[in-house]
Amino acid sequence: MSTATAGGGPASGPVPTPGDPPVTPSRSVLGTRPWVAACFLLPALALLGALVVYPIGYSLHRSLFDASGGGFVGVDNYREVFTDDRIRTALRNNVVWVAVAPTVATALGLIFAVLTERVRWATAFKLVVFMPMAISMLAAGIIFRLVYEQDPDRGVANAVWVGVHDTFADPAPFPGAHPRPSGDLAASGGGAFTTKSAVRAGTPAALPLVAVKPEDVSGARDAVPPRAVAGKVTGTVWLDFAKGGSGTAGRVDKGEKALAGVRVEAVKDGKSVASATSAADGTFTLPDSAAGARLRLPAANFAASYGGVDWLGPTLVTPAILGSYIWMWAGFAMVLVAAGLAGVPRELLEAARVDGASEWQVFRRVTVPLLAPVLAVVVITLMINVLKIFDLVYIIAPGSSLDNANVLALQLYQSSFGTDVNQGVGSAIAVLLLLLVLPVMLVNIRRIRRERRR
Repeated sequence: MSTATAGGGPASGPVPTPGDPPVTPSRSVLGTRPWVAACFLLPALALLGALVVYPIGYSLHRSLFDASGGGFVGVDNYREVFTDDRIRTALRNNVVWVAVAPTVATALGLIFAVLTERVRWATAFKLVVFMPMAISMLAAGIIFRLVYEQDPDRGVANAVWVGVHDTFADPAPFPGAHPRPSGDLAASGGGAFTTKSAVRAGTPAALPLVAVKPEDVSGARDAVPPRAVAGKVTGTVWLDFAKGGSGTAGRVDKGEKALAGVRVEAVKDGKSVASATSAADGTFTLPDSAAGARLRLPAANFAASYGGVDWLGPTLVTPAILGSYIWMWAGFAMVLVAAGLAGVPRELLEAARVDGASEWQVFRRVTVPLLAPVLAVVVITLMINVLKIFDLVYIIAPGSSLDNANVLALQLYQSSFGTDVNQGVGSAIAVLLLLLVLPVMLVNIRRIRRERRR
């Protein structure tokens, strides 16, 4: 094949000579004609236009009209988005979601991925942590609605919380108990009960109570009638109730149960001068200084049992739902970070250790910088995910605190299909969500291009 021109200069291209193969038409890098590639891409482009481009365009158009769709209102719907209290709460909650959920989930995933490298049962641990990802948002919402149940007998969170609380704070011995309305004991404010008459040394005092829960006296001993002791103030605290309704009110009858552990105070001029606690048989003894005083049963004897924390109340409902989301997605972050950690050159870590770096310094100055691209992928993915969170909030938050837990995706549904239907406002919220997602997507695209250039 000749490579020179007739004038002796360099050839502008190869010149075919007899025996060379015929020149074929140019093709793309992948070896496919452009029109063939276009034919294959056309169905996907049509589907993309029908499912993405058209809905975006229609939502933008619909957001400029009123609830009926027939009256042009311009930007009034967008003005309502930023002035309506419920939508502003949803926007504020979305900011909390974007700031907290991706950060905490990624941090936990990083910690789990690094720590599981040093244990034998790493695979089993990763399986357990990743397992919530196999559960749908609907199922996870139902699970955590039960976990956050207010009743400690049903809600796991409050069962644990109440157990810890009762370990350090003694519960009331007989919550809800009170005296008979016609007895000598009367309410004295703050949940306490005080005798109407003063007591005398050598004269026993009777302090009968009713409305005691059966489980609080299960296994209790029978009450003993008070005995007179010279120079002492004595008495008995008991459950003034006999099975079958027999017995006399205000008197210790056979089979009536003693109330042990009840604190009794002798009060003079509003001050406690002596106190005692009822024994297993219900009896108590006060010194002679209690003579002439009135007996008071403090409110601490009858305070309601600690019911735990109102996890789904207006104050804690958003952090509670955030906890359920992190429980689900920490495994996702762990798997991606672990995959990135497997590609980290071990010689760099060993070199840092040889140079005298501690494990914390190796983690902070070597491991984390090398994992920065993976961590960025996880954070950006979760940020996009939480901007459209809907299922967990809708299922977990009760009706009484749903407005406090509101997010934009849920408000979009309520505005478009709820009780006050206004698809103009709903479309405006949808456009706002799109605008919030776009910067995150652009950052992700720039990151991908930057990595390709490397």
